[in-house]
Amino acid sequence: MIVGKGAVKTGGGRRPGYLAAAVVFAIGMAGTTLPTPLYGLYQQQIGFSELMVTVVFAAYALSVITVLMLVGNYSDRVGRRPVLLCAMALSAASAGCFLLESGLPLLFAGRLLSGGAAGLLSGAATAAVLELARPGQKARAGFAATAANMGGLGCGPLLSGFLAEYSPWPLMLPFWVHLGLVTVACGITWCLPETVPRPERWPRPSPQGIAVPAEVKGVFARASLAAFAGFALLGLFTAVAPSFATQTLGVDNLAVTGAVVFSVFLASTAGQSLTRRIGSRPALPLGCGALVAGLLLVASSLIAESLPLLVLGALFGGMGQGLSFRAALTLVSDAAPAIHRGGTISAFFVVAYTGISVPVVGVGALATWLGLRDAGLVFAGCVMLLAGAAGTYAALRPPPQT
Repeated sequence: MIVGKGAVKTGGGRRPGYLAAAVVFAIGMAGTTLPTPLYGLYQQQIGFSELMVTVVFAAYALSVITVLMLVGNYSDRVGRRPVLLCAMALSAASAGCFLLESGLPLLFAGRLLSGGAAGLLSGAATAAVLELARPGQKARAGFAATAANMGGLGCGPLLSGFLAEYSPWPLMLPFWVHLGLVTVACGITWCLPETVPRPERWPRPSPQGIAVPAEVKGVFARASLAAFAGFALLGLFTAVAPSFATQTLGVDNLAVTGAVVFSVFLASTAGQSLTRRIGSRPALPLGCGALVAGLLLVASSLIAESLPLLVLGALFGGMGQGLSFRAALTLVSDAAPAIHRGGTISAFFVVAYTGISVPVVGVGALATWLGLRDAGLVFAGCVMLLAGAAGTYAALRPPPQT
């Protein structure tokens, strides 16, 4: 029986509910963006190009995609708590790689482990937050899952940027703090009630692959195009924006850099919270429009060498990404038949995480020939065209309401 706000009563008494699961989710996701403001320090210490920064970042997205495809549905069988604990173990191992860092191999290992943690958390933590809510709390639990995901991603660079700027151990203390938070998250997870009725004991994984039913392809095309463009913006801010701030805008304060990255995820959370009020069909083209405006401001910030314009670009772009992403996910989920919904949503996330990785690697490659500023302008122009096309398509041919 469920009692109290966000708490569950079992035979052993009150146990943590959906808010506690959201805290675990946020801590795990914060670890995935913790290195963002630190890449410049690693470049100075190890010595590698801007292209390598984006390749290290892309390793994270590749790991997320692989885990989603191979074991994205594993918590449905083995239970939420064991998968959450595995995700926390991977997050701790990732922090250990950065603490022991002595070159690029451990950086790659840390990002791959971090991506594995994010892939496990995406499904298991979201499901746990929703399932631990009472019937009257479903809407709040949905927003809690969104806020934990995007808010956690934003808090990672905010925390590491502050600690790196104002502590004597810039490459050590952020990860020690995160290990402490992961320990807390493990304790909370241990106390969470299991929401899977009859969990199996470590069954063999059954990879779900990528599947899009024929009747969903029309909605999927316009929704995934918008998601790709929005995640490309997130990839830009989590991989390359710190270099923009330092090399183009002359901002050397890591706390400021972390705050800029935090702002895009904060705006994304706000955008996702507005999608339900606006409605999914109008929110998709509206979000794409805001995304275009944000990218235009980012490009203007590089031309004018203006930090305020970059922050405005983060806010507008993040708001647009949040609006379009939640609208796209809702439309795809509603259009998919129940028997194929899991595979369809997984395919949608594969497209989204491709957007967060491939374009930023392109920025890194272009930067070796054109310079970082011009590469950023080319990126902004290409993604503006993509987001504009997705928004126009969604406005002229809105997907059916289901």
